Amino acid sequence: MGPRWKTSSYVAFLTLPCLLAQGCSSMKVKMGWRVDLNKIPVSSIQASLPKGPAIALGEKSPLVVTLTQPNGKVLFTEGQGAGKVMWKDLEVAATVVLADEKGNLSLPEDPRASYGKVGHITVTVPSQPGLHADLDVPVRYDFAFASDFFGRPGMSGMNGSDGLNGTSGTMGSMDPNNPSPGGNGSDGTNGSDGKDGDRGGDGPPVDIRITLQQAAHTLLQVSIAVTGHRRLYLVDPQGGSLTVKADGGPGGSGGRGGRGGRGGSGGIGTPNGSDGRNGLDGRNGWDGPQGKGGLITVTYDPQVRPFLSALHLSSRNGPVPLYKEAPVSPIW
Repeated sequence: MGPRWKTSSYVAFLTLPCLLAQGCSSMKVKMGWRVDLNKIPVSSIQASLPKGPAIALGEKSPLVVTLTQPNGKVLFTEGQGAGKVMWKDLEVAATVVLADEKGNLSLPEDPRASYGKVGHITVTVPSQPGLHADLDVPVRYDFAFASDFFGRPGMSGMNGSDGLNGTSGTMGSMDPNNPSPGGNGSDGTNGSDGKDGDRGGDGPPVDIRITLQQAAHTLLQVSIAVTGHRRLYLVDPQGGSLTVKADGGPGGSGGRGGRGGRGGSGGIGTPNGSDGRNGLDGRNGWDGPQGKGGLITVTYDPQVRPFLSALHLSSRNGPVPLYKEAPVSPIW
């Protein structure tokens, strides 16, 4: 029994790092957790997006590939497919959309890169030429987009210092013929108070411009500008929305009050000395207040007015957003 236990422990010791590193493919195959497509014949292959056929701008969607063997047995890819086929044994060629090595598809945030196009992927098995699966990936704009521009968080307050412990009393005598009292322990000192957290930074001013996309289906072109930054969005107001936040940053956490020092022990004697009193704990600092929200200014084309309900704004503790109706030229 001894050698068998040592062998299994050794295998577990080697396997765990491989699993954590998502490597050691050969060991995974040997243990039956994965399959090697170089040694398994496949008659057909299909690709699908289980979370929906389309992807929104800036979002990800996991890809699942299904492979059928000549005997009818079906294999699935690892990850979202919860199967045994490794992504490293497949090749995914993508246009418009992006594909990573773990089977995830994504779209760039900038709508100019994909507008008017349909994403497409082709999945092949390098070890078995002739097998391929094609899948179109439409772009969706009926999505709850969000753009956040928070103020900086406040600095946390410093913790208070702990009090010093009192010293023990001197030892007396317990000799019945020559008794003497033990000395009293000294008091512990008080802990100092924690410092209050700093105020959060104010949200930045945000400038939003909205116009209609010239297309058969109504879409909103949106430009959001903040000092040093510009983001573009294309939103379908029928089911889609855009939330823009310019809230102030959260206040810093208050520092912890220092612990009071422990009183010193009374010395042993006849009688024993008294213990010193414990010092008081310091007060915890107060959390800093949230910063003020930034001013959000929205300039929208008159044609956009019926669709303004798709825009949601937040500038907590700040000025009310300002709306301006004026002609807005195409943003791109």
